[in-house]
Order: sequence, then structure tokens, then C-alpha cells
Amino acid sequence: MAERLEKTTIEAKLAEMGGWQLRAEKLYKSFTFGNFVEAFGFLTQVALESEKLGHHPEIYNVYRTVELELTTHDAGGISERDFALAERIESLLSQPSPT
Repeated sequence: MAERLEKTTIEAKLAEMGGWQLRAEKLYKSFTFGNFVEAFGFLTQVALESEKLGHHPEIYNVYRTVELELTTHDAGGISERDFALAERIESLLSQPSPT
């Protein structure tokens, strides 16, 4: 079982990550794409990376906007697993889009 991180640790780690924030005791980030197809393509990539880690985000999608929330339910809050997934998600943005 993953261990819940202390708030000071979470805040220090967030300071190193662009755009992620603490919202309602979860890691949160909003992404905006050019259109729905690009947003859905990103979500597909997130789903594949999440499955590899065995850790899944809470996903909200409206047209070209994707919002992700990360928390480790069995730890009762944010754990290292959430930061690992956030890093994987960030790495997707630096990869060329599949054509």
C-alpha cells in the first residue's frame, strides 16, 4: 500500500512541476487542446500510461479541455504514485502527436 505524503512534501514537489496544483486534496491540472480530437488523443495516451502504472486519474473532458485529478484512494490522499503518474502525463505533452 502506498503511503500518504505530508502536505509540506506535496507542496515542495509541486513547486518543481509546471502547472500542477493542489485542489481539494488532489493533484490537479487542466489542459487545453486545439480541438476535441486532440484532447481525446491525449486522454487515450493518459489511459495507456495509467494502465501501465496501475494507477488511474479522475478525468473530466469537455470539448477541447481535459482536467485531471490524481489521488491515491487506498492511502487516503496524495502519494508518490500520483507524482509518478503526473510526470508520465507531462512527458506525453513533449512527445510528437501520432498521425
